[in-house]
Amino acid sequence: MSNIPSDLKYAKSHEWVRVSGDTATVGITDHAQHELTDIVFVELPAVGRQVKAGEACAVVESVKTASDIYSPISGEITAVNSAVVDNPALVNTAPDTDGWFYKIKLSNPAEATALLSPEDYKKQIGG
Repeated sequence: MSNIPSDLKYAKSHEWVRVSGDTATVGITDHAQHELTDIVFVELPAVGRQVKAGEACAVVESVKTASDIYSPISGEITAVNSAVVDNPALVNTAPDTDGWFYKIKLSNPAEATALLSPEDYKKQIGG
């Protein structure tokens, strides 16, 4: 069973969010990386890009498939994790720590309250 960190919020589309003040860090869940299997390529959004909640803004490719990554919250991309571009396997080995995708300055912090709690996400994935 996937480990579900208690300090994260989750989108139904399997992205996680760690909010700190008016900024959030976003990545994909352990469950998602497990379903994708070996990730071989990550494309991240450009710094400065404005994204809306639910908008596709990144891509991961695995040996099985390519998948869009959707922003769970709206705002401006303020940083990207170039380490996952250089070493996509980080998404498999540390999806909720070193394998994060981007940081976003929240334009509507209330959106984070609509995301799933760790308990609700665990129920969604059958945990």
